[in-house]
Amino acid sequence: MTAEFDYIVVGGGSGGGVAASRLVTSGGARVLLLEAGYSHRHPLLDMPPGIFKLINGSKYMRYHRTTPQSHLDGRGHEIPQGNVLGGGSSVNAQVYMRGRPQDYDSWNGILCGNNDNPGWAWSDVLPHFTGMEANNRLSGDLHGTDGEVKVSDPGYIDTMSRWFVQAVQKLGEPYNSDFNGSSQRGVGFYQFTNRHGRRSSTAYAFLEPIKDDPRLTIKLEASVDKVIVENGRAVGVRYRDPTGSHEARASGEVILAAGALVTPKILMLSGIGPAEHLREFDIAVQCDLPGVGQNLIDHPEVPITAYSNGPHGYYRQGEGLRMLWNGLQFKVFGSGPVTSAGVEAGAFVNPGNRDAEPTIQAFCVPIVYLDRDAQTELKDGYGVTVTTVVVKPKSRGEVKLASADPSHMPIVCPNLLKEEEDMQEMIAGQRFFVDAFKSEPLASKIRNVAIPDPGDNSDMALRNHCKRFVKTNYHPAGTARMGADGDGMAVLDARLKVRGIEALRVCDMSAVPDINAGNTNAPAMMIGSRCAEFVLASKN
Repeated sequence: MTAEFDYIVVGGGSGGGVAASRLVTSGGARVLLLEAGYSHRHPLLDMPPGIFKLINGSKYMRYHRTTPQSHLDGRGHEIPQGNVLGGGSSVNAQVYMRGRPQDYDSWNGILCGNNDNPGWAWSDVLPHFTGMEANNRLSGDLHGTDGEVKVSDPGYIDTMSRWFVQAVQKLGEPYNSDFNGSSQRGVGFYQFTNRHGRRSSTAYAFLEPIKDDPRLTIKLEASVDKVIVENGRAVGVRYRDPTGSHEARASGEVILAAGALVTPKILMLSGIGPAEHLREFDIAVQCDLPGVGQNLIDHPEVPITAYSNGPHGYYRQGEGLRMLWNGLQFKVFGSGPVTSAGVEAGAFVNPGNRDAEPTIQAFCVPIVYLDRDAQTELKDGYGVTVTTVVVKPKSRGEVKLASADPSHMPIVCPNLLKEEEDMQEMIAGQRFFVDAFKSEPLASKIRNVAIPDPGDNSDMALRNHCKRFVKTNYHPAGTARMGADGDGMAVLDARLKVRGIEALRVCDMSAVPDINAGNTNAPAMMIGSRCAEFVLASKN
């Protein structure tokens, strides 16, 4: 028998989790939430630094291997995606970042060509951010204190992080006490989506409080094969779980929130996308939307890694007696290194024009950070890694189908640093933060910089370093973007509706016309909140 609901939400991550919760609590709707991954209840997922134990291999992560990138000398790299209820919010480093007001004002400028634009300017989205926020230090017009998402200062700050903040100030950057405040520029300590050493994911913040509400049905390990479209209207989905294949129907709408790499795949498997590409796999075309899978944007990240001349940082804090002591301190007193997400400090700078909007975001991690691509290059030890990220990249990639088999991963070509402007900004960012390693009090704690080559600071050497190590900052976006009426590449209208198909919306980072300057978890939650608002408004 086919199950029937008011709404079906595909993907229980940052956007989908919020949308499903709002539809139940504010709309009184019967909602089916389908999540391809596993339960979020796991001690390593709960603890702030647990992600570093999982990032290089876990069932809670799905790994998309990119196509060989010709501009990177044929190198491919991996893009991990949360495979768990809560999505990215359950596996990320928990940095709470919204971006700059002009990010959203520019979206609004793009969408003002819509006949029905509800408004995407900063003044329109800010109430959604503050309404979800429960900040433990900040309040006022820019911050909320009574929302579902617990936002906190670091529970523990390593001395290496403090030295980094002081060293960057020595280079002339101001101390910034709130990267979500009136200005991003400067160096300081991030805030995080956790409280008292426990992660505040969308699974915990939005879904856990209503887990016993009979109007909400959550199915885990449920992979959606396609949206069922009849007479130009989305009426349900087909999905697979460990018990077999199933069909579910929605009397209201279907909402896709499977992430910027999987949402376009589901759309294309449903016959919604570039008609020529769909016909390659004998997929019946329901709606020719050439923009599906295009406009893939991601923040490119390149590391600078140095070894320290003493036992500084988090090396071996998760081993042996230290691990037992840290665990005991966490359990008994709720303090110590376990309360840190491991990325306490960061900065936003513009090396080319120090007073202009920042072009580079930096993350300071007090370890020799070895991702799966770098493990053959570096040996573990006491040290620190600073990653530099281009915050408003110009490069664009794409997502395509590998086959008509829903179990196959999509083909992903991100084109990180392909545009020369992105490469030049990254080189400038690398050079700036290499200089930070030479600035006190950090300089006297560093034995040697391992990468990039400290003996060659030339543009060519830094370019080659960037090509060798650039990877995702875990923020893919834009592959089913909103756009103005008449924009042939716009997949969605300004209310997140899929053009040409009734009762179908997208509410994850696929929807954004351009990426925000900073981490993307908070914007994804905001989009989920707005989507629920639009859906419920359409009922009235």
